[in-house]
Amino acid sequence: MAVVFPDKPILIVDDEADWLNSMALSLKVSAGINNIEACVDSREVQKLLTENAYSLVLLDLKMPHVSGLQLLEHISERYPALPVIIISGLNQIDTAIRCVKSGAADFFVKTDERKRVVYCVTRVLKQCRLRLENLQLTETLLQQDSSLHPAFSGLVTVNPKMRKIFSYLQAIATSPEPVLIAGESGVGKELIARALHQLSCPERPWLAVNVAGLDDTVFSDTLFGHIKGAYTGAERNRSGMIEQAQNGILFLDEIGDLSIASQIKLLRLLQEGEYYPLGSDKPRKINARILVAANRDLRAMEAEGKFRRDLLYRLWTHRVIIPPLRERKDDIEPLLRYFLAEASESLGKKIPTLPPELVTLLSTHSFPGNVRELRAMVVNAVSLHRRGVLSTSCFREMLPPLSQKEETGGDADEPSSRIRFAEELPTLKQVSRLLVKEAMKRAGGNQTIAARMLGVSHQALSKRLKTAN
Repeated sequence: MAVVFPDKPILIVDDEADWLNSMALSLKVSAGINNIEACVDSREVQKLLTENAYSLVLLDLKMPHVSGLQLLEHISERYPALPVIIISGLNQIDTAIRCVKSGAADFFVKTDERKRVVYCVTRVLKQCRLRLENLQLTETLLQQDSSLHPAFSGLVTVNPKMRKIFSYLQAIATSPEPVLIAGESGVGKELIARALHQLSCPERPWLAVNVAGLDDTVFSDTLFGHIKGAYTGAERNRSGMIEQAQNGILFLDEIGDLSIASQIKLLRLLQEGEYYPLGSDKPRKINARILVAANRDLRAMEAEGKFRRDLLYRLWTHRVIIPPLRERKDDIEPLLRYFLAEASESLGKKIPTLPPELVTLLSTHSFPGNVRELRAMVVNAVSLHRRGVLSTSCFREMLPPLSQKEETGGDADEPSSRIRFAEELPTLKQVSRLLVKEAMKRAGGNQTIAARMLGVSHQALSKRLKTAN
């Protein structure tokens, strides 16, 4: 099924039928604009505007019956949000100024290069779409409805930051612009991309490829495909993933590992909306939306000259930054219960009882592997579980000593930046006693967990507790 673009038609008004048809053909061939309505009688325009909604009006200035200037003034008054581009047979500066003052988005002469008119039409359509997306985003973020779309059923969270991300995804779901999904390994970037696919076009294709380690030739062949004879061994035409994802979504993971040469090709793809299969000199239009994910800091890479600035800005239109698990520890318990049920079903076991101290124990860990690491812990524990309450020993064995906190991605700030003292400093003995008391309170009286929080051995904590008593 052919894609209709734009959603609402463009109305072209001109009493010269040949020029009108020629302009419509140029828009279709050069910009993929195929939703066009033609009108050769200016007297019908007001009725058409009343009965239909349009994306844009391309309006001839000199016409019998009702002039383009009269129609422009009518549209500006009645439909101020509808952009109008004026086309005139005469190059008159005073007329152009008058049209722009009356609300025209731009003014062109019929003898101008056709590409300029096409470019202006696509630019105005994009501006209108971005305005609409901003309105939709504002409305979505202001909504107080806490219900979740079914697309997020696979994303287990109670965290407010994640809920805001869900709202943002719903707002940009209909946008054709690329989306950059950033976050550490294991936070669930592909799950976010799949949710966006379910929000926008669930019945259309979904293709995903990890581009890490692909050299420029393999990258081009994978995405763009090739024609027969493009290289030795290319015995037949092969469609690339872009063509296979037509009208759907193509997800490119680990985009930060692309070579500079591949980055240039991706930039052209996003900017021009076209690509060349290997061995072909005929461009093809892209009809798929591009989502990319990165676990590296692309801004830092750009500063080091490892990532193209123009590509970064092209990907910057819509961006989602997923917080690591250590910044949303309120998700540990729901994720733990979800993975327990998942692992138990997979292994054919009854869901074990969750020990009350396990969530507290896991909250002392920084989870450098994020959600993926937590899942691995749970699967391992359920595999070894026999009956009754789930043992915490499997989890403790997989947790590094708390003294390694900085190495495993924990808080990088110095303690002095988080602790505030009164004017009169407490003694070391007083601070030690208060710190032990607070750790025991947070650990629910469990000395093993409290010792991990304090970065000391169980024996050292036990000794301090005896001294305090």
